[in-house]
Amino acid sequence: MPAGRYRSAAVALALSVAIAAAVSACGGNRTPSQAVTVTASTPSGGSSSPSAVAATPPAMVGVTTAGAVVTLDPATGTVSSTLVASKVIGDEISASSNGLVYFAVKRGCTDEVEAIPLAGGSVIPLAPGSLPAVSPDGSKLAYVDQPTLAGGCVQQQVSDPVTLYHVKIRTLSSGATVSLPMLAPGTGSGLPYPLSHLSWASDNDHLAVSIASPQDNEGWNLNILDTSQAQYYLSGTGVVSVPVTGSPASRQSYLREGVYMPNGDLFVSRACCGGFPVHNTSRLMWEVTVGGALVHQVAIGFPNLDHVSLDVSSDGNWLLYLAANDLYVSAGGAAPRKITSGLIAAAWG
Repeated sequence: MPAGRYRSAAVALALSVAIAAAVSACGGNRTPSQAVTVTASTPSGGSSSPSAVAATPPAMVGVTTAGAVVTLDPATGTVSSTLVASKVIGDEISASSNGLVYFAVKRGCTDEVEAIPLAGGSVIPLAPGSLPAVSPDGSKLAYVDQPTLAGGCVQQQVSDPVTLYHVKIRTLSSGATVSLPMLAPGTGSGLPYPLSHLSWASDNDHLAVSIASPQDNEGWNLNILDTSQAQYYLSGTGVVSVPVTGSPASRQSYLREGVYMPNGDLFVSRACCGGFPVHNTSRLMWEVTVGGALVHQVAIGFPNLDHVSLDVSSDGNWLLYLAANDLYVSAGGAAPRKITSGLIAAAWG
């Protein structure tokens, strides 16, 4: 993914045309064959372009709809090996530079974070939780501790349900774990804001936290946590929300999910919704700054499909995401291509 800022008039025109196309698409759903994608030319001061990126993507790992952890052939998307056979959940799986793959499994009404060597071997139990994200240097693991929404599981009855929701950060060498609640007890509205995805910055300190809607498709958010200062994940010292900018403008537009890129920008799934009952009318896959400014539009997605499990390769040249259960890959910020189906999570390996 190009790290510069796109300044040329030609690129600006291309983006404006693509955004206009997105606006026109907001009135209805698209089938996969009707997807629109857009690419950008080389940024000023740089030479990165889709043609300069290696033809074959890096290694990939995924979780199938059957709940198996698998390695994927990066060229074809076919399963190369199965590491864990069943019970693994999405939408997050994370591969470490030290050769471990982190994932979460369903154990009745409890989620458990586990790891397994990428080369295969025995499963390593770690802690109750889900949505594991390992830091780029492999030293820390962020994960979520929150009530499961699985059918038949009754949420623990407490006077303040907000206290059940936490981001946890574990130092892998020692096991020491810091817990960041949603808010201080008694300071919220009583509505819990569930967590849906985590992503580390290249500095191994800042964490992008994707927050799901507490009710009525409202409240989606993408927060940046300075883990050296933050005490809570929803607001407070060390917490900054990424604003929703651009077109189509709507008070109901939101960032469904966002992950860090090595250059400090974010790769996001931006959704626009309307009508009654509220429904999504567009999906835009963007590179944005942490201030929300558009840097590069990667694709116009499918309004009727959820776009999740975003990930960026360690060199920043490759993006991936799921549109429903289909895996899309983008080289150098170019138009994504579908390479396989049947997944509920994916990441670069």
